Parts: sequence; C-alpha cells; structure tokens
Amino acid sequence: MASLLVLVAGAVAGTGVTYLASGRLETAADRLASHYGVPAVVQGAVIAAVGSSMPEIAAVVLSTLLHGSFDLGVGSIVGSAVFNLLVIPALAALSTGGPLETNRTLVYKEAQFYMLAVAALTLTFALAVIYNPAAGELRGRVTRPLALAPVALYGLYVFIQYADTVAHDGARRRADAVLREWARLAGSLVAIVIGVELLVRAAVGFGATFGTSSFLWGVTVVAAGTSLPDAFVSLAAARAGESAVSLANVLGSNVFDLLVAVPTGVLLAGAATVNFARITPMMAFLVVATVAFFAATRTDLRLGRVEAAGLLGLYVLFVAWMVAEAAGLVTLL
Repeated sequence: MASLLVLVAGAVAGTGVTYLASGRLETAADRLASHYGVPAVVQGAVIAAVGSSMPEIAAVVLSTLLHGSFDLGVGSIVGSAVFNLLVIPALAALSTGGPLETNRTLVYKEAQFYMLAVAALTLTFALAVIYNPAAGELRGRVTRPLALAPVALYGLYVFIQYADTVAHDGARRRADAVLREWARLAGSLVAIVIGVELLVRAAVGFGATFGTSSFLWGVTVVAAGTSLPDAFVSLAAARAGESAVSLANVLGSNVFDLLVAVPTGVLLAGAATVNFARITPMMAFLVVATVAFFAATRTDLRLGRVEAAGLLGLYVLFVAWMVAEAAGLVTLL
C-alpha cells in the first residue's frame, strides 16, 4: 500500500510540475511569437504546438533511453493524441458557451496533413516489421533511417507553414526582454523533463504493481499528464476568442508528436523495437478519432455542443476499452 501511495504521489507531482512548467513555457512562446509577428494559425500549429508537445517528446526519450520501453513512449504519444483530438476541442467549445468557429484552412490543410502524419507513422512501423523483424511475433526494429522519414515529412509541414508566414504581413509587438523570455523558455523545458520523468516512473511502477503492461499506463497516466499543456493552450485561446489558435494547436501538436517526438527516441537510441500487434489497434482508434474530429469540425465549419458531446462520448468509449484491457476482459493490446 505504501509503495502504491508513493507511485500515486509521484504521478500527481509529475503532473503538477509538468503543468506549471508548461504554463510558463507557453507564456514565453506566446510573447516571442508576438514579438516576431507570427500569424495566428502558424502560432498555434507550430510555435504553441511544439512548446506544448515538450512533455510528449520528453516521455518518448526518457522511456526509451532510461527505461528501455519504446512502447511506453509510443503509447503515451497515441493516448495523448486521442485526448487532444476528442477532449480538448470539446472542452474548448463547451467552455466558451457557444460554437467554436473553424475555417477551411484548419479543416482542409491542418486536419488533412494530420491524417497524413498518422498514415506515415503507421507505415514506418510496418516497414520496421517487414524489413527489420525482431524476436517475437509482429515485432520490428525501427532504425535511424526509418525514423528520419517521418521527420522529413515534418520538414514539409514546417515549410508549408513558413510559406504562410512569408505571405503574412502581421504586426509585431516588441517584447520588453526577449532574452529573458528565451531564458524562461529554456528553464521551463528543464522542469518539464523532471515532471515527465516522475510520470514515466509512476507508469512503470503501476505496471509492476498491478501485473499489467506499462504500455497501458503510458496510454492513460502519462498521456493524461502530458496532455495538460495542450489543454492549457487551447482552452485559453478559445476563451480569448482565438478559435483558430485553439484548434490549430491541437492538430499541430499531434503532428509534431507523431512525426518528431516518436522518431526522436529512435534517433537518440540508435534503434528501438516496436510491437506492431500492440500498436496497430491503438493507431486504428486514432484514425477513428481523427475522422470524428474532421467530421465534427467540418459541419458548418464550427464545433457546437452536439459535436462536442459526441467527441467526449467517443473518448469515454476509449477509456472503457483501456479499463477492460487492464482488467483482462479484452486482450487486443
């Protein structure tokens, strides 16, 4: 019981540290974006998204390098992506008291590129199983050359956003102390790494305590803790009337997580083994969540209460599935 309480305390502390540090990081990133005159969609899809994705990239790196569990890191990324797509936009829409306005740029550029990111990462795992099979059924080693392919695709995404920035004639708001904001951003990143390490250690401990896979705890505990920064950014933007930034952050964060955060663990470790049989059902559900998000935001180019309730209901089904997996009632993972 004492060890369980220690694990719970570690998870709570890690979540708190991650949340507070991410808040400071987002403040610094927002001020720097305003200082350099970045347009709203690019601010949400790249700057805010990358900043709020630091917990996810830390989760993959720490899980792979320190704990030897690449699956745990991937699970935290996929679980976070599902949370970002289904819960954060729904809460943002409900918290504003009215529909969350979208636009064609978000629906047709951001959402569709995100679908491409999901397909690219799944293909990378499949190629690892085909060309670099590892011991065990449907296991493969993701090597550095394979990991570079999703990163290259993210380079295309950044180029597209850069093209939008060049065409944008936005006003700059000069920051009073740019170096101080950069220092605050760097310090926040260090604190995020500490907080995420506490979350990862808790996930590994829960797996050992309950005799379940740490992957399941990565999908739930680590994913929930690392998703708080995305929720913080999107909810704040929605309440400020910046629905484009709110939704673009969700999509941009997920694109970064899938195409950069996951490969980063492989690039640092040299190679990592992936269990394709475990990852595939999760990626399939992520596709379902992506289609649901796309349909909800495309309807009249707004996300209303009915659509928000539908997204939340789908997430409840996801949580029920994870509970059933932990209880041994379902064994897809």
